[in-house]
Amino acid sequence: MTTGPGPPGSPYRPPGHRLRALAPELLGFTVAGSFAYAADLAFFLRLRGPAGPDPFTAKSVSFLAGCTVAYAGNAIGTYRAGIRPAPPPYAGRAVRTPAPVRIRRYAVFLAVNLAGALVQPACPGVSRHLLGLASATADTVSGVGVGMAPATCLRFRGTRTLVFRHTGDIPVQRVSKADEG
Repeated sequence: MTTGPGPPGSPYRPPGHRLRALAPELLGFTVAGSFAYAADLAFFLRLRGPAGPDPFTAKSVSFLAGCTVAYAGNAIGTYRAGIRPAPPPYAGRAVRTPAPVRIRRYAVFLAVNLAGALVQPACPGVSRHLLGLASATADTVSGVGVGMAPATCLRFRGTRTLVFRHTGDIPVQRVSKADEG
């Protein structure tokens, strides 16, 4: 145990160590998000065809499709090995997370993604109305560049702390890839 600027005897890990420990989770989250973005874009473009619905309906459906892909990618990939229901002592096979828990996690995941989706248009609003930057370039930079960063951070933090955490309602055990065989 290394001690540092915390209370005496407390474990301290420099930021580089914490980032290296977080790297696999960040990578998995990024990969799942990339597939989700591709699904969102593909659904939106497909729905906006000649006989498709209005843009709001198309974007709503494509957003749900993207959220579903992101949730599946994070549940199956990024957070799969971290926390899962502990098998009962008599079980000889893997135990799936109960359906009510999966539904609640998906609902919370949707709420976190909606919050992230609201952050992105807020940034051009601040840029345009509070800072007075009303050019197309400023809108693009604030909406796509600046808005994406806090929205992604919000989604990552919410996903790891609110969605895929131990909720106390089911027993959990820590497992690693090596334990899975």
